[in-house]
Amino acid sequence: MYVAAGTELTLLVRARSAIALVPGAVVSGRTAARLLGLDLGPLGGEPVELTVPSTQGGWSVPGIRVRRRDLPDGSVSLVDGVQVTSPVVTAVDLAARLPYGSAVRVLDQFVAARLAGLEALRAEAARRSGPGSARARRAASAADGLAGSPPETTLRLLLGGSGLPPAVAQVEVRDRGGRFVARVDFGWPELRFAVEYDGAGHVDRLAHDRRRLNALQAAGWRVFFVTAADMRDPERLVLRIAAAMADCLR
Repeated sequence: MYVAAGTELTLLVRARSAIALVPGAVVSGRTAARLLGLDLGPLGGEPVELTVPSTQGGWSVPGIRVRRRDLPDGSVSLVDGVQVTSPVVTAVDLAARLPYGSAVRVLDQFVAARLAGLEALRAEAARRSGPGSARARRAASAADGLAGSPPETTLRLLLGGSGLPPAVAQVEVRDRGGRFVARVDFGWPELRFAVEYDGAGHVDRLAHDRRRLNALQAAGWRVFFVTAADMRDPERLVLRIAAAMADCLR
């Protein structure tokens, strides 16, 4: 890819350069997701992903990955003048290529960011055929768009497959007077027990979280916090959560 000397090589600049080199191309895949605003982590040496019509010849350009496929009408959006696959198409494309857990996380991100609706994602996945289509449908069925972060989706999937009683996502906790106290990631209202993913935070956020925890405890709730380190040993984590839930029954 070639750009003018002195130009900052942002992803948008790289994408514009790539579609200039490949006539009829539309930015797709992870590149489209990033341009649409999704946080997929560090870019690293990730190539620009493009989709061209199935009748178009193959391309081999360093830094560009080209896939051939005919996109249905309505499958393209504009981002800063660059044609990219629409949020719904992009999300399901990624879900079809990723492992199941990663696919659900990506779909949840699209819904939480209000880039795509859950029903639209499920409809798009349902009409797909070919490699990865079954995985995309399964992931779309499992997505709920309620998670505030990808680790929350991972935690939801872990809880759902743990054998524990089903959790309710994004539970509103109210005090005995009916006043809103907080919204918890996962809750068992009948036990007044909540599980929260505890990401790294700023000092001001930590102070807010302490006040929030005090309010939840005053409302009679017990909160179990899960960290990234806890997620590395899921079996032990489930046992600890089960033990904490059992304490609520005593």
